[in-house]
Amino acid sequence: MKSLPPALLLAWLAGAPMAATYDCVMDPAVVVEVGAPVTGLLDAVLVSRGQVVAQGDVIARLKSDIDEVSIRLIRMQADNRDEVAMHQARLDLALKRQARLTQLSERGVATQEQLDEADAAVDVAGRELGIARTRVQLMAVELEQAEALRAQKEIRSPIDGIVVERNLAGGEFMTQESHIATIAQLDPLHVEAFLPVSMYPALSLDQVIEVSPGAPIGGVYPARITAIDRVFDAASGTFGIRLALPNPGSVLPAGHRCTLEIPGDGG
Repeated sequence: MKSLPPALLLAWLAGAPMAATYDCVMDPAVVVEVGAPVTGLLDAVLVSRGQVVAQGDVIARLKSDIDEVSIRLIRMQADNRDEVAMHQARLDLALKRQARLTQLSERGVATQEQLDEADAAVDVAGRELGIARTRVQLMAVELEQAEALRAQKEIRSPIDGIVVERNLAGGEFMTQESHIATIAQLDPLHVEAFLPVSMYPALSLDQVIEVSPGAPIGGVYPARITAIDRVFDAASGTFGIRLALPNPGSVLPAGHRCTLEIPGDGG
């Protein structure tokens, strides 16, 4: 009969539950193949393999010369207030004439026809001023649209992570199917393991388990259970769990084997 290690023997003699060790794998929390919402010629790709990026960082740009010209043109039109000022002056003049004719009409000097013409002139001038103001507002919206279209030419990282692969370079054409780079989020890491069904009653969400990366990394790190499969694999008599392993600074690598230790083996 094989003898127990001293530590386990002492634990057994003391009546303490012995821990069970299981194999696991440390994977990236998220892997994103970054594309673009529009097609076009790449002006520059600003990242390389192994580079750390933050969410929102610009990682590539598409050619946007035409967009820049359109934005300058629309901005000039949106900033132009001459038409509004002209119609405002016409309305002010029509209001003064209307007020003067109203006074004359009250004294019986001006005719009703003249007063009606003055009222109509005020109405027309007011409508023309409203149309001019609406046109300025529409140009402002068109400017926002043009700037939004230009912003689509700047491709940004959707996550904090590390560039695993760069697929395109400046001068290449970006299609709807292609992607510029692959970015992996390494903080936290996802630890995946398959355990015997006998362990199911011993586990719960948010339970903390110690994870030991394989050589040459080593060390022991606490990880929290975030998912427990509720559908067992009948053929192997196992179920899967996922743990979140904090990895500040992305010190621990992903795609590496590990072991996790669960106290009190249920079977």
